[in-house]
Amino acid sequence: MEITGGCLCRAVRYSIGAAPIVTRTCWCRVCRYIGAGSATVNTCFPREALTVSGELRDYRLTADSGNVAHRRFCPACGTHLFSASEARPHLIFVRAGTLDDPELARPTVTIWTSSAPSWACSTSGCRRLNVSRRRRPSAT
Repeated sequence: MEITGGCLCRAVRYSIGAAPIVTRTCWCRVCRYIGAGSATVNTCFPREALTVSGELRDYRLTADSGNVAHRRFCPACGTHLFSASEARPHLIFVRAGTLDDPELARPTVTIWTSSAPSWACSTSGCRRLNVSRRRRPSAT
């Protein structure tokens, strides 16, 4: 199985030689910045299955979870492509909007629901997790 995708200007392209592990919608504050106010949809893959061509920039931050995260994006067009956590170096999260085949990204869980604005739409059929700053998920 080869999954492909890339940025808006096509300066960055990638391929993934593994099936998705999970796709989730995230309402954390950082994802709302990236998603222009809405949630992001992120598909998780084994990191070693990802091959990237083209230049990426890295923005390092401490996420609301307390984990150090890396947001990787195209320096030419600004498209956010990947995120990774130093706490889980074996995983990479791919922004679903960058996949060539959007049908691969079917969310099964929504996280950081307590951070979502009151007007937020919820994906029906998804499990909802309210993650606190103390890294304790609670199902809702």
